[in-house]
Amino acid sequence: MSTPAASRMSRVDTAWLRMDNDVNLMMIVGVWLLTPAISLATLRERIETRLLKYPRFRQKAVLEAMSAHWVDDDAFDLHQHVVAQPLPRHRGQSERAALQQLCGTLAVTPLDPARPLWQFHLVEHYEGGCALVLRVHHCIADGIALISVMNAITDGGSDPPQRRVHAEADDEGHGDWLSDAVLKPLTDDSPTRLKGKPAGHKVVAWGEPLPLDVVKVVSKAFNCSINDVLLSCVSGAIGGWLRAQGDDTTGAEIRAMVPVNLRPLEKAWQLGNRFGLAPLTLPIGITNPVERLYAVRARMAQLKGSYQPLLAFAVLAVSGLFIKPVQDAVLGLFAKKTTAVMTNVPGPAQPLKFCGATLRQTMFWVPASGDVGVGVSILSYGGGVQFGLITDAAMCAEPQAIIDRFEPEFQQLLMLSLMLPWGDQAAA
Repeated sequence: MSTPAASRMSRVDTAWLRMDNDVNLMMIVGVWLLTPAISLATLRERIETRLLKYPRFRQKAVLEAMSAHWVDDDAFDLHQHVVAQPLPRHRGQSERAALQQLCGTLAVTPLDPARPLWQFHLVEHYEGGCALVLRVHHCIADGIALISVMNAITDGGSDPPQRRVHAEADDEGHGDWLSDAVLKPLTDDSPTRLKGKPAGHKVVAWGEPLPLDVVKVVSKAFNCSINDVLLSCVSGAIGGWLRAQGDDTTGAEIRAMVPVNLRPLEKAWQLGNRFGLAPLTLPIGITNPVERLYAVRARMAQLKGSYQPLLAFAVLAVSGLFIKPVQDAVLGLFAKKTTAVMTNVPGPAQPLKFCGATLRQTMFWVPASGDVGVGVSILSYGGGVQFGLITDAAMCAEPQAIIDRFEPEFQQLLMLSLMLPWGDQAAA
């Protein structure tokens, strides 16, 4: 009997594989809403002919004391990875609320370690169409790579280039100086109810997309980037929610770790993890929307060209060399310095088709490590900008209450931009 082919996992991917804990699983969870509905057989055929061209999706992750390997799964069974998913609903519960509850449950349900670490769940009847929930372990791919792969399996998507296999160079050095360089300059995060010990029960939420062309108009009016406008809305929504709980946010700031892509976009199809982490401070205590917008712009300007994303990537790489308790100690420092992990990923500008159905809405959430209990996702798709939130129930049991504040925050900026003199931009 032949031995399955194996290849060594990169140090960074190994770090992600070992980062699972009792309250945070390192899975990327995504949702596609499709109209009209597609069948389970059609979905399985598409996954078999398109997704499985990426060899990684046929391989198991085998963890050892000091390293990990990718091993071909000789017993691979597509039916275990693409499954029909019931959608239980309570009396009076909307379909969206039921789907959000399902996503929260799946986010804390471990993938089978004896199989390749991914799964598609098809809800065959949802709002006149169907819903597709995807779970992929972060050791397989980061968000940029995964979106590129998912685009490739849509109708008309191009096949991935054949990737050359190179032997990975051994990592050298020690992690202490790297973690010190990245983390010691950062003060501990502001204490809010969004920090604490997670319970391991996840709740997810999303809202209706904002029109991207209107966001562009607002950004131009205030001489800011689109990203500045969106992050200001996030800051305002979180700050407003905290004040609604009776908390004093005067002068308060929270830190979000923002992944920064370190691979060229033309190589986005390459699986694995190639990103650093940039610490972004969100001024949640500033209630004036324009003042807050320019505070965000100033903080984003400071991050551009920063060394920290590269060093944070190095911390992950070197921590993958350590035994798990040492890695946990290194990565646990991130949780003390941050409240949330945040992603802002550009998706396709035009709506996509999948198995003949229209992909009308999409959202995904990346995992948080250590004791971080908040994840914010911003995704542009089909002319809109989608906000998503995943929280630990011990910190925020109803994230929809925060999501519902995003659009009013944006509307404030929109109204203020309309008050500017015609043809002029804010000069701040």
